[in-house]
Amino acid sequence: MEPPKGFLASLWSFICFLPYFIGLLLLGIIKGIIFCPVICLMMTIGNSAIILGLLPAHVLWTYYCILRAKQLGPVLKLLTCICIPVFLILWPVVSIGASIIGGALYGFLSPIFATFDADGTWSTIKHSFTIVRDFKDVCFHSYFSLMDDLRQKQAPDGKYYEIRLLYIPGAIIAGGLGVLIDVPVISVVALCKSPYMLFKGWHRLFHDLIGREGPFLETICVPLAGLAIILWPLAVVGAVLGSMVTSIFLGAYAGVVVYQESSLWFGLRYIIAALSIYDEYSNDILDMPEGSCFPRPQYQKKADLSRTSTFSRPSSFKDPPSRTSSLRKPIDLKPLELLERLFKECQRHGEIWVSEGLITAKDIEDAKCNSGSQVVSIGLPAYCLLQALLRSAMANSPGILLSDSITEITSSNRPKDVFFDWFFNPFLIIKEQIKAENLTEAEEDYLSKLVLFCGNIGRLKDLNVSPPESERKRAELGALARRLQGITKSVSRYPTFRRQFGDLVKTLTEDLAKKNGGSESTNVPKTMQKSNSALARFQKSFKRLTSSNNGRYEESQSQSDALRDLEIL
Repeated sequence: MEPPKGFLASLWSFICFLPYFIGLLLLGIIKGIIFCPVICLMMTIGNSAIILGLLPAHVLWTYYCILRAKQLGPVLKLLTCICIPVFLILWPVVSIGASIIGGALYGFLSPIFATFDADGTWSTIKHSFTIVRDFKDVCFHSYFSLMDDLRQKQAPDGKYYEIRLLYIPGAIIAGGLGVLIDVPVISVVALCKSPYMLFKGWHRLFHDLIGREGPFLETICVPLAGLAIILWPLAVVGAVLGSMVTSIFLGAYAGVVVYQESSLWFGLRYIIAALSIYDEYSNDILDMPEGSCFPRPQYQKKADLSRTSTFSRPSSFKDPPSRTSSLRKPIDLKPLELLERLFKECQRHGEIWVSEGLITAKDIEDAKCNSGSQVVSIGLPAYCLLQALLRSAMANSPGILLSDSITEITSSNRPKDVFFDWFFNPFLIIKEQIKAENLTEAEEDYLSKLVLFCGNIGRLKDLNVSPPESERKRAELGALARRLQGITKSVSRYPTFRRQFGDLVKTLTEDLAKKNGGSESTNVPKTMQKSNSALARFQKSFKRLTSSNNGRYEESQSQSDALRDLEIL
């Protein structure tokens, strides 16, 4: 549908849609009032059952992993065991309270948005079950994965981490001062910037309304976009409250700085620098001029950009989007969309590897049981990510090219999510390292198989994949593979990962069943199945060859078939 041209036409179009919008809004509010207690009850009961049911296992396993951790020293283990009950007590209280509040908000708002999306209310009920399932995956899979890493990971350079009791009092003092100073100042800054955020958002929404652009471009989106105009003040209030809560942790981090730098003076300097960090970060979010009116003293003996990149604008933000190719689309993407694209790639490559026998029935069974081989759970996603990095390095892309070789993720259009930054920046570093390696086709194949099979050299030898002759090159490629697998393992702890991973395993199981002719015994090795099939064909060919009246071979084709089957045997 073509949008109306001109101010009067756009205004008349909006007035015509106004009754529909008000009617749908009232209908959505009624639905929200009806479904709010139901959804809240479902999510509260589901999450509470998971929290309380796993609480004994969480308590025991947390203490066990802390006591067995090879990275922690004796004194640090003792203090951690003394302090950890506070968090174990707060965990069910905070989580159940958040489930009640989150369930009530979701149960009220989701039916309203579902009404504007013409989607009904059944999707709200299904999504509530999905939320509970994802929460279960976090409490079960992600938690135990993190604790296993803590328990099994070796201490760097053979030296475990130990706490220095001398700096604990200074850290407590600095953390307390950071909270007392940063929380009220940051709260005032957030309140001062809230009117700008309010009017800037309204200005953008009304500008799109008059010009029928953005969310107002499609007719069905007009009511939803109109609702965004009405509810925008709530978003501003939420942003201010979020800043106030975040300022507590931002100020308390001064204690960490004191301990890391072994200096109370650096902790006090951080308290001032934290104000500038927040001011610059909020300017980035609101597209305000860069810089801050607060001073930013250096609070580290050695400047480490990786610690401050979470709050300050990276230098890559100043670079304009890449214009190397007019076909590339630096569109805005969300982390969940990228995760869905990753699993589509896993499914595509997984079907190929299953058909070629690289992924076996044992790999799929291990993925189901979450034990043994990690070819499907870690190797396959890491392989897909590696292909994206290789593709980006070959195209000399400043970001990461997705599978369509058109969509490009750069520093300017990346998802504005701190969690995503933890993975995006390391991926860019690995891409530059791959580009610097200047890999040959054989080395790319070796690295790809090394990542897929999680460093299993035996399986590489079975496929006749030869490693590079240079020992240094083998070490470098091995380090790249291990780092990529480690990042992929961290990605696997994302809340929705486990659910989509289950769908992937189900798809690969079905592909394997089709490949084996629908046989239920998918645990039979591929070579044995191939040998049995060849034996049956050979026996059939032999009978056909010897069944002639003269005892001679009747057809040359039968000879070749029999010889081929005999060769397979």
